[in-house]
Amino acid sequence: MSVGPIAAGVAPGQADGGIPFGTRLQQLAEQLGDERAVVTLAPDGSAHSLTFAELDARANQWGRALAAAGAEVGALVALAIPNCEHLVLAALGCWKIGAVPVPMRWDLPDWERSRVLKVIDPVVVLDDEHRSALASRAAQEPASPLPDALSPMVNGICSSGSTGLPKVILNLAQALWTPEHSVPFMAHWMPVPQPQTILVPGPMYHTNGFAPLNNLLGGDRLVVLEKFDAARVVDAIERYRVTNFTATPTMLARIAALPDIRRRDLSSVAWILQGAAVIPPGLLRTWFELLSPEQVLMAYGMTENLGLTVLRGDEWLAHPGSVGRGFRGTEIRILDEQGRELGPGEQGEIYLRAPMSAGYSYLGGAPPLPSTPDGFRSAGDIGHVDVDGYLYIADRRADMIITGGANVFPAEVECALAEHPDIDDVVVIGLPDPDWGRRVHAVVQPAPSAASLTEQQVIAYAKSRLAPYKVPKTVEFVEQIPRTAATKINRSAMVRERGG
Repeated sequence: MSVGPIAAGVAPGQADGGIPFGTRLQQLAEQLGDERAVVTLAPDGSAHSLTFAELDARANQWGRALAAAGAEVGALVALAIPNCEHLVLAALGCWKIGAVPVPMRWDLPDWERSRVLKVIDPVVVLDDEHRSALASRAAQEPASPLPDALSPMVNGICSSGSTGLPKVILNLAQALWTPEHSVPFMAHWMPVPQPQTILVPGPMYHTNGFAPLNNLLGGDRLVVLEKFDAARVVDAIERYRVTNFTATPTMLARIAALPDIRRRDLSSVAWILQGAAVIPPGLLRTWFELLSPEQVLMAYGMTENLGLTVLRGDEWLAHPGSVGRGFRGTEIRILDEQGRELGPGEQGEIYLRAPMSAGYSYLGGAPPLPSTPDGFRSAGDIGHVDVDGYLYIADRRADMIITGGANVFPAEVECALAEHPDIDDVVVIGLPDPDWGRRVHAVVQPAPSAASLTEQQVIAYAKSRLAPYKVPKTVEFVEQIPRTAATKINRSAMVRERGG
């Protein structure tokens, strides 16, 4: 698919004073040349490094290879491979020719993968089947500079809709780099020496994993883990003197649980950013001890880039449980069900408005998010602000389960399980879990003829159809799902009944 093509040949500095991402990479190659740009770390500990000059040359080759495969300005390119050098080069290669990279999970079962690709409708798919051929083609292409080209959108991020259907969230900002793209979060509180050395511990198909490419274009260095492993995170910090990284609460819990963590050298880490889910207070205090409150940031936002709230650990101690105040111009408004604005301490739906937001678009038929006439938008989360303007989250999107920092929409899991011949009805909810924050729990009504259906069989069936993090970790069997006459269910009541 091509979305909103913009002609190639955009001059550097054109269009709102920014520089096309591909052109910016060429500038860095000229300025920083032989300095290290990206290191990728394999699970076996082996590393591969590229300088800025090598990165630019290889990105030119990948851009030409993608163009030969059919990619052009505005074309969507699905990147369905794990974190690796090829993923970085393919994303940069897309921007070199004005295409739009859409990273996606590489390990999806065929049923789910086909649904996602149908929504993306990519011109090119980079996956295990095509990776070798594209890499070989790229190696044969010239490494010389390409004509300037502008991607009409920075990227797409795959997600799941509340209807259970896949969706792709397109970032409608043009791929134009400005210095603001690469300003560190911590610079709001204190000067941050650059270049930074940024660790990417999580998958790049998530927003927090893909966003460090913006920092790379500012001249920062990236250390990319091909697969998260807590011990390897600490090894990388020590080996490369990592200055900062972004992680989910589950990642931080596993790092903090390492037996030797308090004896390891974390002195290079200037700050970390925690996102994706509200962090348990006990875990947060552990990280205050490992670093300091002033070195830990927490953020609340969403892939749609409606706005952002951030706070530092010392602020959290004064406002425990908060996810911060509006960041970089973000305004917060709490509204009741009638759309009336609520005051401090009053709980309602959270709406955000931000000057930095270029907007978003859904592929996959998902309805737009609720908005107000003056531009505030909501992801459906519930919370309140205090008298100092700090935001507190009471509940994330009504049905969505945040497990290990990943978002799971029950409808998608239910859709996958409902096709099992021995399942008459199923409801999926999130229950508290000490490791994952919340775990995916399936409440199953077996078919009358399926008295022998087991938890293991249900989980095995889910594994054959869904990404691993969406698979129920526990299964409960009931005689009858409690549905109303309109076939609706009260998920929150089901969660409460199970201690959630």
